[in-house]
Amino acid sequence: MLKNLKAFHLLSLLLAILLSLAGCSSAAETEAKEQPQRPILIQGPMPIEAEKFAERLENVEVVTSGSTYEFYIGTVEGYPVIVSKTGKGMANTAAATAMAIEKYNPAAIINQGTSGGHDPELEVFDIVLGKRSVSVGALKTGDLKEGAGIEPTQWKPMDLMASEGSAGEDPNAENIRYYDGDEGLLAAARTVKDTHTEGKVVEGTIGSADVWNNEVDRIKWFHEKYGTSVEEMETASAAQISAAYEIPFLGIRILSNNKTNNGAYNPDTAAANQDYVYEVVKEYISSLSEN
Repeated sequence: MLKNLKAFHLLSLLLAILLSLAGCSSAAETEAKEQPQRPILIQGPMPIEAEKFAERLENVEVVTSGSTYEFYIGTVEGYPVIVSKTGKGMANTAAATAMAIEKYNPAAIINQGTSGGHDPELEVFDIVLGKRSVSVGALKTGDLKEGAGIEPTQWKPMDLMASEGSAGEDPNAENIRYYDGDEGLLAAARTVKDTHTEGKVVEGTIGSADVWNNEVDRIKWFHEKYGTSVEEMETASAAQISAAYEIPFLGIRILSNNKTNNGAYNPDTAAANQDYVYEVVKEYISSLSEN
C-alpha cells in the first residue's frame, strides 16, 4: 500500500512538471507569435525613385519627419515594408537612415534608385547590385603651393571611419573604405534577376558623393582607381549608417545614363528599378519565412 502511494505521488509530481513545461512552452510560443515582425526598409531619394514602389504597398500610412523625410508604412504580401523618401545627397540619406533605424528597427535596408554609369560595358537600364559601395567624395588633395595648380588625379582617398587619428596626418586614414552588401539580400536579388528584362543585372561597386561628375576622364579615373560601376549621391552613406547599427544592407542601382558610352538619360529607368526591387523584396520575405 505504501509503495503504491509513493508511486502515485511520484507520478503526480512528474505530471505536474510536464504540465508546467508545456505551459512554459505554450507561453513562449505565444510570446514569439506576438513579437512584431521587423520591417524591410526601401529607400529612394526622389519621388520618381520612391513613390512607384510605395504605390504597391497595402494598408499604407504616411509619416513625415521634418520637411524632407517621408515614410510610407505598409505591407507586401502581409509582411511589413516601409518606403523611405530620403531626399538627395549623403547627409539627407544618412539622416533618414539613422532616423528609420531608431524609429522602426528594420530587419534589412535596400537603398535603390537611378545612377550614372562608370563602366563602359554597362548600358542604360542595366542594374548594378552593390556587392560593395564606397564614398568617392572623401578625398585629400595634394600639398601644393600657391600657383602650383590643381592635380585631381593625385588626390588620395580618406577613410572617414578611421576617426581615432587625424584625417590629415594619419596614414591609416588614406585608404578606400568599402561597405559590403549583405549576402542574404544579394542572394534574393540574384534569384530574381531574370525578372528584369529591360537590361542585365550585374554585381559591382556603387560610388557615392555630393558631386555630379560629367568629366569623362574623371569618371574613368574613379572606375580604374576605385573599381566603380556607377555613381550617385546616396548609397555609401546609407551603407555606413547601416553598418554602424549592424543592419543588413544592399544598394541596387539602375543606369539612367552612361557618359562613357554615350548612353542617353532615360527617366523610365526609375520605375523599372522599383519593379525589380519589388521582386527582390518578395524573395527576401520568402527567405525570412523559411528561416
